Amino acid sequence: MAPAPHTPKSALIFWFSLSLTVAAVYGIGGLQQAFSGNWVVQDDARQHVFWMQRFLDPGLFPNDLIADYFQSVAPAGYALFYRFMAAVGIAPLLLSKLLPPLLGLITTIFCFGVTMELFPVPFAGFIASLLLNQSLWMQDGLISATPKAFVYPLFLPLLYYFLRENVLLTGIFIALLGLFYPQYVLIVVGVLLLQGINWKQGNISIKLTRQNIKFWGINLAIAWLILLIYALKSSEFGPTISASEARQLPEFLTGGRSQFFIDDAWAFWFHGRSGIALSAILTPVFMALGFLLPMLLKFPKVFTLVSSVSSRIRILLDVPIAAFVMFFAAHILLFKLHLPSRYTQHSLRMVMAWSAAIAITILLDALWRWGQSVPKKMTAGIISVVLAIVFLFYPQLAMNNFPWTSYERGEQPELYAFLQQQPSDILIASLSEKANNLPTFAHRSVLAAREYAIPYHWGYYQVFRTRLQRMIQAQYSPNLPDVVAFLQEYEVDWWLIEKGAFTPGYLSYNRWLNPYSVTQEAIANLEAGIQPAIATLMIQCSGFETAEFAVLSADCILNVQD
Repeated sequence: MAPAPHTPKSALIFWFSLSLTVAAVYGIGGLQQAFSGNWVVQDDARQHVFWMQRFLDPGLFPNDLIADYFQSVAPAGYALFYRFMAAVGIAPLLLSKLLPPLLGLITTIFCFGVTMELFPVPFAGFIASLLLNQSLWMQDGLISATPKAFVYPLFLPLLYYFLRENVLLTGIFIALLGLFYPQYVLIVVGVLLLQGINWKQGNISIKLTRQNIKFWGINLAIAWLILLIYALKSSEFGPTISASEARQLPEFLTGGRSQFFIDDAWAFWFHGRSGIALSAILTPVFMALGFLLPMLLKFPKVFTLVSSVSSRIRILLDVPIAAFVMFFAAHILLFKLHLPSRYTQHSLRMVMAWSAAIAITILLDALWRWGQSVPKKMTAGIISVVLAIVFLFYPQLAMNNFPWTSYERGEQPELYAFLQQQPSDILIASLSEKANNLPTFAHRSVLAAREYAIPYHWGYYQVFRTRLQRMIQAQYSPNLPDVVAFLQEYEVDWWLIEKGAFTPGYLSYNRWLNPYSVTQEAIANLEAGIQPAIATLMIQCSGFETAEFAVLSADCILNVQD
């Protein structure tokens, strides 16, 4: 475990290769799930990738509120990358499955590199890469291939070249990060500003050498330019919902689709969208060993490897400071800087991986130094082997579905085939969970579906919410004219209805639909035995059906009315 200058090149290559091997094994596990069937899509990709099928067929999703919205909020670099790959023949949904292993390998390369800059012990580089990979593959960020998946493979090389004071490559990765995940450039600005300040024994000074001025000046200018462009960009679906407005919506309250405001103070500040995402940061549990690092650094005589820690280790303090500043800024400016957890979750996960890896390496080195006699060496060896096994196989021991991919499976291929045979400009109404997959697998527009109920831009969500309530009211109205008015207002072509939808329990246990007053009215009518008008047409107007649901023709319903 000697520092890199005294480590054979073969040892460096060994630990680096082992790091890449672990990343590749995890990535292959993800690919196996991704290609385990014909109708498989990652959960978040249903929001952020489905609309990109327009790159292959511009006629898809015409005048589609949902597709237009998610296209509008996609970062420019992210959308351009998928568009370019579509142009060379790789479909967006296919690309979203192929990307995660590649992003994982890039993350591993630069995680190892940053570790070596902070603590030049190859074993520590392996441990840091192992912990970060386990964390990423035990959660569903990297696997999503959405903008948040690009944080690590862009921020880590940025940090690596920053530590090496390479102004050109640092600037390039700041720009790339801004194109794929612009909010995170705010963290970069904070780190740049903090790194320009010296503090020793209570004295604060600013680093003002010509080289520092050039380095920080150029990179801050790039960062501010990215943020200015992002700030000046206007959204046709604005404004961002305010905190006072959000508090009035059940979607943001306990149990809501986008739960944010909850009464439990611990949960509010440490978990979920509002908190620092502590459980994500400390996954796997070995990340918590990073809290030991500050204490170990105070005893260099006991822990001799402490002398190998670079003075640049301060970056592990500056990144969290910048993250917490933005965390509280996001709370103050709710929801203008999006979700507070986004600033701490990614930052602290990386910091804890490095801190834990360095602490573990220092402790193991001390253990081996303690085991000088033969019996002690045997004891130290046994402990090390047990720890190695636990570290390597912890994810498989902790969860039975590792790697955790959150892949969703389409269970209605006949339905998708039926809808694909219809014109590309049709609009489908449905309160069923099956509607979540229709844009992805059937390539057809839906009026509203739970997966797309994202309430942060009021210009989008107000229209979406109105659509949903009108659909609930129409589906459960006992008056056929109400149904007809709904179909004509939204120009619906097909209506997918589950055959069990006309029982009170169907609505009572649906947390997404339950909060609305129209839902409560529908439940009351069903309990009173009042039959919805549409229920009488389930057989007569069905264009396609299974044992579970029927797809009703809007034209048929309108003709019945006539």
